[in-house]
Amino acid sequence: MLPPSASNLALTCSRAIDPAAVARFADDLGRTFTPDAPLLVAVSGGPDSVALLLLAHRVLGDGCVAATVDHGLRAEAAVEARWVADLCAGIGVRHAVLTGALPTRAAGTRNVSARARALRYALLRAHAGEVGAAAIATAHHADDQVETIAMRLNRGAGLSGLAGVRAGNGDVIRPLLGWRRDELAAIVAACSITPVDDPSNRDARFDRARVRAALAGAGWINAAAWSRSASALADADEALDWMTQRMWEERCSEADGEVVMAAAGLPFDLRRRLVARCVLTIDPAGDPRGSAVARGVAALDRGATVTLGEVLCRPLRDPRDGPVWRFVRARPRRSS
Repeated sequence: MLPPSASNLALTCSRAIDPAAVARFADDLGRTFTPDAPLLVAVSGGPDSVALLLLAHRVLGDGCVAATVDHGLRAEAAVEARWVADLCAGIGVRHAVLTGALPTRAAGTRNVSARARALRYALLRAHAGEVGAAAIATAHHADDQVETIAMRLNRGAGLSGLAGVRAGNGDVIRPLLGWRRDELAAIVAACSITPVDDPSNRDARFDRARVRAALAGAGWINAAAWSRSASALADADEALDWMTQRMWEERCSEADGEVVMAAAGLPFDLRRRLVARCVLTIDPAGDPRGSAVARGVAALDRGATVTLGEVLCRPLRDPRDGPVWRFVRARPRRSS
C-alpha cells in the first residue's frame, strides 16, 4: 500500500494518465462544476477515489484540495488516512484528515452505515467552508449506480429512490458517474500506485457488498444504460418536485402551528409529496419515510386519522373544496 516515492510521483502520473481520459473528465466535471473556487475531493484511498483525485488534480491543479474522513470504525483507517496524506503530498495537493464522533442516529435510524455517512458529509462540508471550496466531489461511478438501483429495487423504492445517485446534489458533485470501476482502477495502476483495500467492500454483512458480489458475474448488465435510465428518472423526480412546490403554494396554508392542505383532485404521488412536506413543516426534525407517508395518505383517503412521527394528520371536510387535511404536532405520549 505504498505510492511511488514523492520525488517522481507527480511526474509519473502526468506521463501515465492518458490525455484523452483527462479531457473526458474535464468535460464531465464541467457539467456540474465551474472552477471559480477550489473543489474538495473526498479520498478514502480506494482505487475509485484515488482516480478521482488524480484526474481532478490534472484538470484543476491548485484548485484541487482533498480530505479523508476517519470514522474511527476500523483500526486501519488512521493508517490509510496517513497513506492518502502522503499520496497528496507527493502530487502537490493540499490534504486534511477529518475526524469526529459518530452521531447516535441518522435519518431516523441507528444503522452504522447511515451514521457514518452523516458524519462524513458533515465533516466534509465543514472543511469545505474552511478552505473556501465551492463543492465536494465524491467518486461514485457507473457500477455504484447499478448497485444502488438494484438495492433500491429490491427494497421496493419509489421514483426518488430509483433515480439512484445524482450527478449533482446541492454542494456534492459526482463527476465519475459515466465511468466504470475497471477504467478508474486502470488509471491508478498506470501511475504505479497500489491503492487501499477496504475489506468492508467484500463483507457480506453489508447489503452493498452482497449486491456487488451478485452482480459481478452479470455480464449482460449495461451500466451506461442503467445510468441513463436513472438520469431520466431523476429528471422526472425533479419535475414532480417543481409541481409539488406549485401545489404547496396553491393548496397548503400554514398558521398558528398547523398546516392545512386541500387534497381534492391531486394524483397520489403529489398528495404523498405534499403530506411529507406538511409533516416536515410541523416537525423539521422528523423523518417521514416514503413507505410510511404512502400508508398515511391511503389512511387519510379513507377518512382515517394517522400519526406520522410526531405529527397528527387528520382529515376534515370542506363542503366547497372536498377533502382537507390538517397537520398539527401530536400530543406527547404518556409514559407507562
